[in-house]
Amino acid sequence: MTRSGNEAIDAAAAIADTTRSRNLPTWGDLPLPADTANLREGADLNSGLLALLPMVGVWRGEGVGHGLGDDGADLSFAEQIIVSHDGQNFLNWQTRSWTINARGEFIAPLFRESGFWRISEDDSIELLVAHAEGSIELFYGKPLSQTAWEVATDALVSSATAPKLHGAKRLYGIAEDGAFAYVEERLVDGELSPRLSAKLDRYAG
Repeated sequence: MTRSGNEAIDAAAAIADTTRSRNLPTWGDLPLPADTANLREGADLNSGLLALLPMVGVWRGEGVGHGLGDDGADLSFAEQIIVSHDGQNFLNWQTRSWTINARGEFIAPLFRESGFWRISEDDSIELLVAHAEGSIELFYGKPLSQTAWEVATDALVSSATAPKLHGAKRLYGIAEDGAFAYVEERLVDGELSPRLSAKLDRYAG
């Protein structure tokens, strides 16, 4: 069954009944609004970010790294994504992932990203991502619907010690069950190839 964007948002709201009391920890001693991943608390979301509103929250789940394991095999990973704001016209983006075994147990750290989402008056999306492995990537794109967003690499800069990384396309969306899901494809020999996919449940917000 295909749901409308409003139905997907309603489903996410129902799930939030168990997560609405959770938010990011705060120090409480800065003269600035605290970052919040819970739309019920803290600064009001900037009106310029309404097209990105459904992704605000803390999300946890599992995914697959396609061809990233030993001898080109797939690997399983777990991930936490934090999408927060402080009332300014951007979203904070933080991801941490780690490899897991077949029982879901921790093996080793995997990827880590920090960045910012912005969206212009004509709904053009900018996503700036710094990869802990030594690369900085700028994505541009558009909302596909109220609950889906697609971006593609426009610029990529890597340090001398960073692994070789090529451009990518990412599709993010809120699934029918309220989960936050994404697929990343990266260029391999000039063709986009699946690299990462994951589905994460709302943990806070």
